[in-house]
Amino acid sequence: MSSVAERSENPLARVRDAVWRPTPASLRLLALLSVVVNAGIIVTGGAVRLTKSGLGCSTWPKCTPDSMIPTSSPDHSPMHMAIEFGNRTLTFLVLAAGIAVLVAALRSVPRRRDLVRLAAVQPFGVLAQAAWGGLTVLTDLHPAVVAGHFMLSPLLLIACVALYVRAGEGDGPARPLVSERLRALSLALAGVTALLMVAGTVVTGTGPHGGDDRSKRFGFEIEQVTRVHSALAWITVALTVALLIGLWRSGAPHSVRRPVLVLLAVELAQGVIGYVQYFLGVPELLVALHMLGSALLWIAVLRVVLATRDRGPLPAAEPVPAPARPAPQPA
Repeated sequence: MSSVAERSENPLARVRDAVWRPTPASLRLLALLSVVVNAGIIVTGGAVRLTKSGLGCSTWPKCTPDSMIPTSSPDHSPMHMAIEFGNRTLTFLVLAAGIAVLVAALRSVPRRRDLVRLAAVQPFGVLAQAAWGGLTVLTDLHPAVVAGHFMLSPLLLIACVALYVRAGEGDGPARPLVSERLRALSLALAGVTALLMVAGTVVTGTGPHGGDDRSKRFGFEIEQVTRVHSALAWITVALTVALLIGLWRSGAPHSVRRPVLVLLAVELAQGVIGYVQYFLGVPELLVALHMLGSALLWIAVLRVVLATRDRGPLPAAEPVPAPARPAPQPA
C-alpha cells in the first residue's frame, strides 16, 4: 500500500506511469502536451528571427565549425548565439514529447492502430523539421527555405490535434454531425486558412524581420503581398461566419458550434493584431503575438473540422482484477 501511495505522490513516477502504463486520460494529456510544445516552437522560432539571431549559430548541426555549443565568435554577439542555440535545444523537448506520446500509444491496452499512426508521425516529423532547420542555416536564411521550415509546424500539428481528439473518442465508424455541404464548407475553411498561413510566410519573407541583416528577402512589394494576405484573412472570416450561420440554421449540436465560435474569436483577435502591427511598422512584440495567433488559429480550424464528425464514446474501462490471494496453508 505504501509503495502505491509513494508512486502517486512522486511526480516523476506519475510521468513514468503516464507513458509506460497509460490510461485513455493520460494518453490524451500527453497528446495535448504535444500540441502545446509544437505550437510553442513556432513562437520561439519567430523569436529567433525577430531578434536577428537566425545565424547566431553559423552552421549545422554544430553551432560553429569547431564547436557543438556557442563559443566566442567575432561574427555574432553572445546573445544572438544563445538565442539560436536555445531554440535548437528546445527541439529536444518537442522530440521528447513526441517520443513519449508514441510510447504511450504503443503501450495502450487495447492498442489502437490509428492512434499509433498519428503518434508515430510526431517524433519523425520533429526530426524532419530539425533537418530542415539546418537547411535554413546552410542557405543563410533564404526566405523560401525559412517559409518551408515554418509550414512544417502546421503540418505536424494536424497529427497532434487529430491524436488529441481521437484519444478522447471511440473507434466506431465516423458519423457525420452536419450535412455534407457544411462538412465541405469546413474543409474549404481549412484550405483557405492554410493558404492564409502560406501568404503570411511570403509577407514575412518580404518584410524587415529576416532573421539576420545579411539574409535574402523576396523581391515583392510589401504592400501587394500584404493585401493578398489581408484578402485571404477576410475570406477566412467570411467562411467562418457562413459556417456558423449554417450550423445555427440546421440545428447542429453545441459540440460543433462551440469550436466555430472559438475560431471566430481567434480570427478577430488575430486580425486586430495584424492591422495594428502593420500600421505601427511591425514592432517585434506584436509580430511575436501574431505568430502565436497563427498557431492558435490553425489549431482552432483543425478542431472545427474534427468536430463535424464523431466516432462514439470511449468504451468503458474494464476493471483491473484484484491480485490473487495465496491459499491458506493447512494447520
